[in-house]
Amino acid sequence: MAELLVQERDINGFAPLNWYNGKVVFNSGFLLLADHYNFLPRACRPRRARTKGKVERMVKYLKENFFVRYRRFDSFTHVNQQLEQWIADVADKRELRQFKETPEQRFALEQEHLQPLPDTDFDTSYFDIRHVSWDSYIEVGGNRYSVPEALCGQPVSIRISLDDELRIYSNERLVASHRLCSASSGWQTVPEHHAPLWQQVSQVEHRPLSAYEELL
Repeated sequence: MAELLVQERDINGFAPLNWYNGKVVFNSGFLLLADHYNFLPRACRPRRARTKGKVERMVKYLKENFFVRYRRFDSFTHVNQQLEQWIADVADKRELRQFKETPEQRFALEQEHLQPLPDTDFDTSYFDIRHVSWDSYIEVGGNRYSVPEALCGQPVSIRISLDDELRIYSNERLVASHRLCSASSGWQTVPEHHAPLWQQVSQVEHRPLSAYEELL
């Protein structure tokens, strides 16, 4: 990983930074990324093409090369596998006109100047807060998902990964996980989450009549 990353203002609709009164303000999510990978973000000056990096038009290259070769994917894991193969066999083998070298050759020269990557990946999950209802569910995307009954009435945090895994946390502790489903699939319930509630109902239903006679 590079120690310094020179960043443009806008990347295909995503703005990691903005300028206010001549000062740069980085997006909070981008700063979390910089902290995780231990690089210093630096902003390109507006209308100063010389401050920009050499890597340009990568989206167009992907569309016209990778997505022409590979058109169907079973999962994000499959996409990543195909990308790794394409990078090794195609992208890293092409000659860069300006340098008269391939990316593979350039990387061999630059590798010793790079920092090692962290042991963990950066968490790209969508983050939000939910409140657990009285019946021990939370609502996400039009459907309901169970959580342990002890959390009824409490706030919990949720994280949704790119492959639609819903993880539910209470005080930073993972308490439940589900696969996201459409509302037509019905409420998603883990029976163990509600077992104590059913035990309470069972105790009420089987209470002997003598218990009520004491109240008369």
